[in-house]
Amino acid sequence: MAKEVWRFIDTGAGSPSFNMALDEALLDWNSEGKIPPTIRFYGWNPATLSIGYFQKVDKEIDMEAVKANGLGFVRRPTGGRGVLHEHELTYSVIVSEEHPDMPKTVTEAYRVISEGVLKGFHYLGMEAYFAVPKTDKERDSLKNPRSAVCFDAPSWYELVVEGRKVAGSAQTRQKGVILQHGSILLDIEEDKLFSLFKYPNDRVKERMQKAFKNKAVAINEISKQRVTLEQAKEAFKQGFEEGLNIELKPYELTAEELEYVNKIAQERYEQDEWNFKR
Repeated sequence: MAKEVWRFIDTGAGSPSFNMALDEALLDWNSEGKIPPTIRFYGWNPATLSIGYFQKVDKEIDMEAVKANGLGFVRRPTGGRGVLHEHELTYSVIVSEEHPDMPKTVTEAYRVISEGVLKGFHYLGMEAYFAVPKTDKERDSLKNPRSAVCFDAPSWYELVVEGRKVAGSAQTRQKGVILQHGSILLDIEEDKLFSLFKYPNDRVKERMQKAFKNKAVAINEISKQRVTLEQAKEAFKQGFEEGLNIELKPYELTAEELEYVNKIAQERYEQDEWNFKR
C-alpha cells in the first residue's frame, strides 16, 4: 500500500523570530488546506533561549545573562519551559487534528508524533524508550513543574536513554491543527543554561543543576561515536518516515511564502509585547 506523502522542509539555522513565525505560518496554511502535513527541521542563529507561552520573564529569566551570552530570545506559541537552542536539531510537526492517525487527546497524539523521534534515536544506535509517569506523585509533578528549565521538567511519554531525558517537546492546537515542536540535544553547556534563569539563592541553583545532570543528557555524552548535525538529520528524517509510516518529500518555500513568514516574524515574534507580555 502506498504511504501517505508529507512535506519535508529543512530551513537550516534561522533567527528566533523567523523560526517561530514559520511554525505559525505552516499551522495557518495547513488549517486553510493549502499544504499537506509537514515536518520541518531547523537550527538557530544566534543560539537562542526560547520560553514557553505561559512563562513569566521577569520572575524566571535573567535577561542580563541572556544578553551577556549573545543569545537570541523568543516566546514560543507552545507551552513548556525554557530551552537553550544551541547544539541541537529542532523539529516541528504540523498535522490536522482530524488526521485519521492522530488521537484526539494531546497526550496520545504526542506519543504518536514522538514515535518518529524515538525511531530516530534507534537509527543512531541508541536504546531510547518512552518513560511514563507511574506514581501519583510523578503525575502531580507534571501539573506543577518546579523548574523553569525544560529538560528538568517531567512530561508524559518522555523520551529517555539510560534513564535520562534526551528530547524535549511541546504541543499546541489551534485552528484545528496540531503543532508539535521539540529539541533533540547533540551537546549541552549546562553552566550556560543554568546562568539564564533566576533562583531564590545559589544553593537552590546548585541543587537544581546537580539534579539536572541526573535527569537530562545530550546525544554526544552517551553515543559511542560523535554524532554530527547532518547525521542526526538523516537519522531523524528516517525515524519520522518509519515512526509515522509516511514518505517525506522535500519542499522549498516560495518567495511569497517567505514574505508571509517574515511579516508574522516582524509583527509578533520581534515585538516586546509578545516576548515579555506575561
